[in-house]
Amino acid sequence: MATFKWRHYALVSIVFYCWLVGCQSVSETVSEATPADTLSVGYTLSQQYCAGCHLYPEPDLLPRDTWQTYVLPRMGYRLGIFPNDSIRSSLFESGIGGERVEQAGIYPEQPVIEPEKWEAIQSYYLTHAPESLSVEVPEIRPELPQFVTRFPSIRLSPPSTTLAKIHQQQLFVGDANSKRLYQFYSDLNLQKAANVKEGGVSLEISAEQLLLTVMGSFSPTDHPKGLVMALPRLTTESPMVLLDNLQRPVHTTVTDLNQDGLPDLLVCEFGKWLGGLYYYQQQIDGGFQQITLRQQPGATAAYVRDINQDGLSDVIALFGQGDEGIFAYINQGEDEFQEQAILRFPSSYGSSSMLLIDVDEDGDEDIVYTAGDNADYPPVLKPYHGIYYFTNDGNYQFEQSLFYPLPGAYRALPADYDQDGDLDIAAISFFPDYQTTPQAGFVYLQNQGDNSFSASTFKESMAGRWLVMDAGDLNGDGDVDLVLGSLSFEVVPPTGLLNQWVKQGIPFVVLDNQTISLDGSKPLSIH
Repeated sequence: MATFKWRHYALVSIVFYCWLVGCQSVSETVSEATPADTLSVGYTLSQQYCAGCHLYPEPDLLPRDTWQTYVLPRMGYRLGIFPNDSIRSSLFESGIGGERVEQAGIYPEQPVIEPEKWEAIQSYYLTHAPESLSVEVPEIRPELPQFVTRFPSIRLSPPSTTLAKIHQQQLFVGDANSKRLYQFYSDLNLQKAANVKEGGVSLEISAEQLLLTVMGSFSPTDHPKGLVMALPRLTTESPMVLLDNLQRPVHTTVTDLNQDGLPDLLVCEFGKWLGGLYYYQQQIDGGFQQITLRQQPGATAAYVRDINQDGLSDVIALFGQGDEGIFAYINQGEDEFQEQAILRFPSSYGSSSMLLIDVDEDGDEDIVYTAGDNADYPPVLKPYHGIYYFTNDGNYQFEQSLFYPLPGAYRALPADYDQDGDLDIAAISFFPDYQTTPQAGFVYLQNQGDNSFSASTFKESMAGRWLVMDAGDLNGDGDVDLVLGSLSFEVVPPTGLLNQWVKQGIPFVVLDNQTISLDGSKPLSIH
């Protein structure tokens, strides 16, 4: 990673976006329609009002009670429909965050849809939504002989790990509660710690510095408190804030999109109701010019690739939070980018991670994607939550080649963990089914061939609630180890696990791979 010329500077509420983009009037008079006609009209209206800015949400994506109690009322808020004035005012946080949301017109002061049309839309969803969703999770063996579990001696209560990264036999851990970035030796003894603001979430490492992305607030907010900072690796130099006033940034990539020789920053600002994907172009004086690639909340991860092989760097990014999907931004030159949708997902999917890796070994990069964010309302087990492979045909056209069900899936890291020549999968879930399979917070999927996997976990898998995960050769023995970072979070309905996590204060666990390399080959990189 290049060193910058710097100028000195002093788990999310998601609802369905219902904008009036491209809406046309409906010829039927809803108030005079028969019940059957009303449902037909409701379907037509829902298509017009709910598919302008994201993939159309089918009624069967959620149970009827969830639609009625949580989702439809929130959809109504976006259409200016409030039971009383106090509800609208309560939706705006205090300070600049709330002011920005109000200025953006997220919640209209007056209804933008006639009452009878809104009633027809609600009737359509409540009539066609199922009573419940059926979810089947494959059996998980409670043993993981391939890995030895190692816990650090340090305890943080409550554990609030938002970053875990393995790099050259060192481990970096960010904690939102203590507001620190910790650096550990491979034996898990603490090497050093740095005070940072709340929520270090993304780390790029070079010989000279650590480039840390800080959310500013783990809790959902539109207050621009996030930042990107440089922590010099030489103790004689001082830390510097490079970018500030960011809206809950969660991922930063160092790049040079304009090929001027100066390293720039590509930042995913997840936000809450506001946010976006921004390219901060470094200027000669060390400052940055913001260029907008997409001004929508939910930017989660972004990677730089030359998608069309024209010599210009393009961007591929994952968005959650409403208009969910994977989008490409094709570099047109002169700081202009053209957006192309690669994959789109319904708003209820809860897109949580994306990784580019050649899973089918055909020479091009495929997409590994997880859906599992479930923090919008009391968690609902969803049959479409899990791990997906989308294989590349060589022209950035993708087709689903794998789905492995895992309620609440948050990250999946394919690698040849057992070094038998194929890709296994390590995965975490932040929202497993705590009533029936709480041990599914971590799952190791050993590849059996033909897209078949055997699932297992380690016996202490419930010692934390695993929010983040990384893989790499931590102890330098030639195989791929794992680190899981824990963040204590309320379990609904309560099970006593939250108190256990807080009391024990375990910030992370390392799964030390015991596989013996026969040929000394370097493990497949997953970054």
